[in-house]
Amino acid sequence: MPTPTHTHGPCRQSTTADDADDTNNQGSCTPTPTPIASSRDGSSDHEVDVPQQQQQRFPVCETASSTRTARSVATLAPEVDGTSNRRDLEEGLRSEDVADEKKGRAGTEDSDSWDADADIGEWDGPNDAQNPKCWAVGKKWTAVVCVSLFTFISPVASSMVAPALEAIGQALHIQGQVERALVLSVFLAAYALGPLGWGPLSELYGRVPVLKSSNVIFLLFNLGCGLARTKSQMIACRFLSGIGGSAPLAVGGGVLSDLFAAEERGRAISVYSLMPLLGPAVGPVAGGWIAETTTWRWVFYGSTIACAVVQVVGMVFLHETYAPVLLRRKAGTRPAERDDDGANGRERGPERERKRDPRRPGRRHRMLLRVLTQALVRPFRLLATQPIVQVLSLYLMFLYGMIYLILATFPALFATKYGQSPGVVGLNYISIGIGLFLGAQVCAPLQDRVYAALKRRYLPEGRPGRPEFRVPMMLPGAVLVPLGILIYAWTAEQPTHWLGPNLGAAVFSLGSIIGFQCIQGYIVDAYPRYAASAVAAITVLRSLAGFAFPLFAQTLYDRLGYGRGGTVLAAVSVVVGWPAPFLLWKYGAALRARSKMSAAC
Repeated sequence: MPTPTHTHGPCRQSTTADDADDTNNQGSCTPTPTPIASSRDGSSDHEVDVPQQQQQRFPVCETASSTRTARSVATLAPEVDGTSNRRDLEEGLRSEDVADEKKGRAGTEDSDSWDADADIGEWDGPNDAQNPKCWAVGKKWTAVVCVSLFTFISPVASSMVAPALEAIGQALHIQGQVERALVLSVFLAAYALGPLGWGPLSELYGRVPVLKSSNVIFLLFNLGCGLARTKSQMIACRFLSGIGGSAPLAVGGGVLSDLFAAEERGRAISVYSLMPLLGPAVGPVAGGWIAETTTWRWVFYGSTIACAVVQVVGMVFLHETYAPVLLRRKAGTRPAERDDDGANGRERGPERERKRDPRRPGRRHRMLLRVLTQALVRPFRLLATQPIVQVLSLYLMFLYGMIYLILATFPALFATKYGQSPGVVGLNYISIGIGLFLGAQVCAPLQDRVYAALKRRYLPEGRPGRPEFRVPMMLPGAVLVPLGILIYAWTAEQPTHWLGPNLGAAVFSLGSIIGFQCIQGYIVDAYPRYAASAVAAITVLRSLAGFAFPLFAQTLYDRLGYGRGGTVLAAVSVVVGWPAPFLLWKYGAALRARSKMSAAC
């Protein structure tokens, strides 16, 4: 089917050979044909040269003179939040039709052209009020706040137990430091697995059902942690609560993509991305005072109550934003409004009904398994075959692991060397939150300015930017990370005033979030067709690092001391982090050019 070209701005979007009959509708814009390269997983790389995240799956509310006022779901290019899963579903359904015809089971001559989108429907023009991109500003931001709350509560619970690990260990007879750290870090192991399933499910059944159902899972097993009577019960419930709590991190970005055009997402992303960063800082502060004034069980009871409040807010104010789901509902509730020749130029009634394959529900469920399998396999294929993903995943693993290493060692450091109570120990986590907050707010605008300046310098006007233009901002982050580790380690070794380790933690956090944002931006730009899988790949590895680093943290410091142990970690940071920006700047374009899964130069 033809792929639409934006009509509200310069014509920069590529088209396939199927678009040849559609160019008359696009004024003076002359699209450049781009071949579709089939990927090994059975889906195709679609319009790989479209600039970064500029494609819109569904029409933005337009005020310009657009001649194409309504677009079919199946004709729209995928976006970076993982809509490739839905497209894989439709492609798979068509391929089953072809197989049916070969086996003699096809009911009509052209059953292989069954229209997967025939009963989904279209928007009623570019300003359809049911289109999430056309919602009122207040309704959009209500959805942003709701999703941000879902995204906030899970990281809070992940780190809230840190100041209470000693009390939990005594109550449940968890003796070793490694096992106590496991209570904290096993939550992150679930973060590595959960998004691989939640993301595809949100593409098939909608964002809101996944957010609400996963939050119920998180709520129930988080409550189970508070009721645990043995070590095994605690660790099992922490892991399963992490599975439920991982969904907002996988789905939230898709909600923002559903609501806003690419050029409008900046503020929404800044609010949304701040929540998972503040969570690890706010959680221990609250957890420390709760554990000191009541019992460690109320750490879990309190977070469960907060989770229930978020669930109620979501049930009342959060509405579905995923356009394919909304269009399916719209088509199902308005059959009488479609005339015999089909809405917006579709086939006539008998032809349309012939293309509505009665086996479609069963086939869609069969395809669900295939889509989920592809979603599970593709991130690991990217890790195995893409040097860019490998290098950036390695660095991101270190950054994320170090954050949770510091989270895990704060209680021992400040309680033992500084003699602080659990409540006061929790206050030290504010330094991490300050570093993350400053980094998030400073890096984003600076990165945009650097990107725009490099684009003006190296490319003619109108050409899309390159992922490598996000690399320069990685340099200050790569310098701040080892500097912060050294300050934290050697001020803790002496020890100096308690401000010393906190200053080091803040500097490290500042550098880490700069690295986070640059790496994620580069990955999304370099793999626009498979960005969801690429981000899932680095998410799996970083979550595994967040799980593993706290397990050896205390042993490292016990054997080498804070000073020498921190120096070792700072050296690793230099070895892993400093070459990456230079290598990507010099060889990134060549690596992308040789990759079938990456964007063209």
